[in-house]
Amino acid sequence: MNIDDMVMVSIDDHVVEPADIFEKHFPKSLMEHAPKLTANPRNPKVQAWLFQDQVVGSSGLNAVVSWPKKEWGMDPTGYAEMRPGVYDMSMRVRDMDANGTLAATLFATFPGFAGTHLASLPDKKLSLAACKAFNDWVVGEVPTTHPGRFIPIGIIPFFDPEESVKEIHRLAAMGCRSISIPETPYGSGYPDFKSGYWDPMFKACVEHNIVLSLHIGGGFSLLKRPEGFNLDDMMVLTPLISTIAANDMLLSGAFQRFPDLKIAMSEGGVGWVAPWLDRVERHLDNQAEWLGSDFLPKGMTATDVWRKNFLACYITEPSGLSNRDRLGIDTIAWECDYPHSDSTWPHSPEVLKKELDEANCTDEEIDKITFGNVARFFDWDPFKHISREQATVGALRARATDVDTAVTSKEEYRRRYELEHTS
Repeated sequence: MNIDDMVMVSIDDHVVEPADIFEKHFPKSLMEHAPKLTANPRNPKVQAWLFQDQVVGSSGLNAVVSWPKKEWGMDPTGYAEMRPGVYDMSMRVRDMDANGTLAATLFATFPGFAGTHLASLPDKKLSLAACKAFNDWVVGEVPTTHPGRFIPIGIIPFFDPEESVKEIHRLAAMGCRSISIPETPYGSGYPDFKSGYWDPMFKACVEHNIVLSLHIGGGFSLLKRPEGFNLDDMMVLTPLISTIAANDMLLSGAFQRFPDLKIAMSEGGVGWVAPWLDRVERHLDNQAEWLGSDFLPKGMTATDVWRKNFLACYITEPSGLSNRDRLGIDTIAWECDYPHSDSTWPHSPEVLKKELDEANCTDEEIDKITFGNVARFFDWDPFKHISREQATVGALRARATDVDTAVTSKEEYRRRYELEHTS
């Protein structure tokens, strides 16, 4: 397969919410209590969201795309310093074109990847309103404005199961294909997957064939690290979080209760899956009888459940591709992770194709990894609005030859931003 003929869909991209999101979508009757932009107390030159007396800004690693690496870090950043495609979806589509990316999901920033920040706040009525406002933007407005470019993924007010079920039904009617929930809810103070707490939400998702996305992040608190550890330590260990989350889900009994439940593991890679499956299979064969364990649907092995009910994704992971037969080729997908520090933008096609070739992937396998598995698993037609001929890396990049992908400093972005907003 020629690189220009690939079709690329990212199962994991992120967004910094635009400044007007709550002005447009928060209930008018509660507008005085809506999230508002204010000066970040850590750096008054940049903005942060003030909501329920708490200030939450965006750290640099949330928006490093096209910055010089020496400027990366956890310091607060704001719209003026970011590449516009981080928060402006019209510019995001242009950046996707330049990268040859047909479509992507958009995980939240201010609400938390799975709405965990909103869930931590005291006034749950206001948090519910903020959750719905975000969904009205990310599931309602964005995919409608840019048909075929975004797979609609929302959040739910998981602090209230009844309201969550209502929101799932509402999102389904809007065309939502996935919902992000905490990958280890007990790490955020909520019941685990075997408790039954999540069952009404699982039931609603199965009813609408909506995928549950478990994104790394909330489970970091489960890894006890020595005093003085640095950020590198935690970032390298992210696959452990996905292993824990998948294990929790597999052994929760959820797939006995809901055989068609779909779980997408987001940003954890795929290299951990094969040894984990080996371990689970060995345990259930060797230990489960005397322990009285009964977790899986009758007649199914852990590998069977993985291949039916899970999808994992990776950014760059040559060793993971070498184990694709063990995982099952239908369980692997690709992600770009724009605009985070792990992203391969704007060279994703080159990085991805090189690893696929080195792993001796066939054209059929390439199609499955780059878009086919996502389309099937999320029940989303990539060519409904854009023909395959116009959805390829070559066709998309041909539309974006004027997009500047050069390394650009925060200072330069600020200069451009201020020039645009003062003219």
